[in-house]
Amino acid sequence: MNWVARQFAGAHCQPVMLGVSWIETEVKKKTMESNLVKKDFKIRNGKPSDHARIVSVMQNWWNGRDLTAMLPKLFLIHFRETTFIVERGNELIGFLVGFLSQSRRNEGYIHFVGVHPGFRNDGIGTFLYERFFELCRKQSRTIIRACTSPVNKGSIEFHIKMGFQIEPGNGEMDGFFVMLDYNRPGDPKVLFTRILS
Repeated sequence: MNWVARQFAGAHCQPVMLGVSWIETEVKKKTMESNLVKKDFKIRNGKPSDHARIVSVMQNWWNGRDLTAMLPKLFLIHFRETTFIVERGNELIGFLVGFLSQSRRNEGYIHFVGVHPGFRNDGIGTFLYERFFELCRKQSRTIIRACTSPVNKGSIEFHIKMGFQIEPGNGEMDGFFVMLDYNRPGDPKVLFTRILS
């Protein structure tokens, strides 16, 4: 385990091993990008006019859960460079809204991610995360954080597959550590951390 991982693990979460080499990451990224291009997917940065498109699909993409309040338009105004949109033609296929922490200079945060249910096995979520990781590496951001609801088992599995560790919390639900009352009373979240190599 590298020194940074040991220091971080002791302070915030369970021990974390650093991931794959830079060369393996670059090869994987180019392969994913090539596969998306072959399927006519396009990726670009977000813009304020994307907000209406995103909130219009959220209930459908999250099986009726209304999460629109979690993504105010200000994210697409102030964090355009760290927001990515995947589309095919005029159809929204996926999005990632993240930001570089202002108070924790070595951290990036993935705030909200969605992928069209019909395209969830096409590597789009992985591609969006890798694109955000690349941006963070260029800005010397080596710690990536994210969170999800404990009811979203697919998201928990995805984050673990992407190399995130679940942070200890102040409670447990369905076998996962959670931080109770994270955003407001009665709102538990599973917190994730990944250290970039």
